[in-house]
Amino acid sequence: MSTPNGTGAAAADPDRIDPAVWRIAFTIIVGALAVVFDTTIVSVALHDLSTELDAPLSTIQWVSTGYLLAMFVTIPLAGWAQSRLGGKRLWVASLGVFLLGSILCALAWDATSLIAFRIVQGIGGGIMMPLMATLIMQAAKGRNIGRVMATITLPTALGPILGPVLGGIILSVADWRWLFFVNVPFCVVGGWLAWRNLPDDRPAPGSPRTRLDVVGLLLLSPGVAGVIYGLSRVEGSAGFASAVVLVPLIGGLALVAGFVAWAWPRVGALVNLRLFRHRALASASALGFLAGINLYGAMLLLPLYWQQVRGEDALGAGLLLIPQGVGTLLSRTLAGRSTDRIGPRWVAFAGFAVVAAATVPFAFVAADTSNVLLMAALLVRGIGLGAATIPLTGAAYVGLEREEVPDASIITRIAQQIGGSVGIAVLAVILQHAADGATTPSALADGFGNAFWWAVAFTTAAVPLCLLLPGHPKPLAAGDKAEAKTALQA
Repeated sequence: MSTPNGTGAAAADPDRIDPAVWRIAFTIIVGALAVVFDTTIVSVALHDLSTELDAPLSTIQWVSTGYLLAMFVTIPLAGWAQSRLGGKRLWVASLGVFLLGSILCALAWDATSLIAFRIVQGIGGGIMMPLMATLIMQAAKGRNIGRVMATITLPTALGPILGPVLGGIILSVADWRWLFFVNVPFCVVGGWLAWRNLPDDRPAPGSPRTRLDVVGLLLLSPGVAGVIYGLSRVEGSAGFASAVVLVPLIGGLALVAGFVAWAWPRVGALVNLRLFRHRALASASALGFLAGINLYGAMLLLPLYWQQVRGEDALGAGLLLIPQGVGTLLSRTLAGRSTDRIGPRWVAFAGFAVVAAATVPFAFVAADTSNVLLMAALLVRGIGLGAATIPLTGAAYVGLEREEVPDASIITRIAQQIGGSVGIAVLAVILQHAADGATTPSALADGFGNAFWWAVAFTTAAVPLCLLLPGHPKPLAAGDKAEAKTALQA
């Protein structure tokens, strides 16, 4: 007999997603929208900020770099903080920090204050990004992962695509301060929904207190931040050979290597690296790294092509990218259902193959290539991106226990973001060398074509790796069905 809240129906069919999971997913998405879009929305405003705040572009660049580094310093803390505070209280607190940072950014009086307040934003956002996936996966209890992740990762997928468009629109109709004021309603409504809808999962009084791995924190957080900072300096420097790139990059890699040596044999390390023994997580993280290269690296090339070769402004280039976002939207539901039905392996395989094929037309771009043709290719590329990212996100959690989910979320988030930084850095250097000395739009387009060939190569390399992902999901045994019913009723 069905109960008023629908749990009876859910218990009768363990393949049906509990309405409570959808409610939690919607709650998380509302708050996450502010963080995801803010990561990319400011990227189109650096020139305007440089003019408005009377600061050189080299200084204003820290508005983005400082935010990114603050996120990576705090991402490794998400698992430990959740074990101490509980997911609900940590989510609300992190969203509050992000809201405070957004308001302060909007009220900034010079470049230095804006950079400082962006760091406050990054501290809140760094906790929220891995916690977002953790809370949903724990609520779903490992069932119907594809469909659930198709919903919860929607903001993450659309952020790099629609963020620049939203930023361009705001700058065309309002003051730059609205780039940050726009976050306020998402944070306020998201915080209210979280306090109302998220389960109170704080640790029970008297339960063992998880100790913070201070040594691991001092190795991993600055290590990852050093890698990200070094890669972020490639585009505006003399390439990878520059000291401003090599020093933080090598230092960061050394710290990360030190963390691996420290954490691998230890129980209670900041991040449980022994989870890499799960082939699903290891392969999903490697593919997430390559997906980051494809998503963020190509998103460097695409708007630059239309701006530098075709003469479009920031808003015009952003609007031309909309078909890719539409394609991502169109494929996500089907990709989620297909992942639950046939497993993540072949869905990801098809997705990456489509992305590679749809990027090829950009390798042949000229100064007068039809925008209609390129937008059609972007639509197909978006379909492939949606199909590729959904199974990766879900596959990472296959076979993990509830208490292992936070560490898996941290690992996959770091892998994807480092992949994005690598993609931007490598493709920026390739483009710089390919277009060096180009004095005409036609010659510059040839440089972009060469860089896009590298993007195709990175995507193609991911296709065979998809075969390492889990295959067809095993049918539930009778005992597992009973357990699923009990979990849904819990």
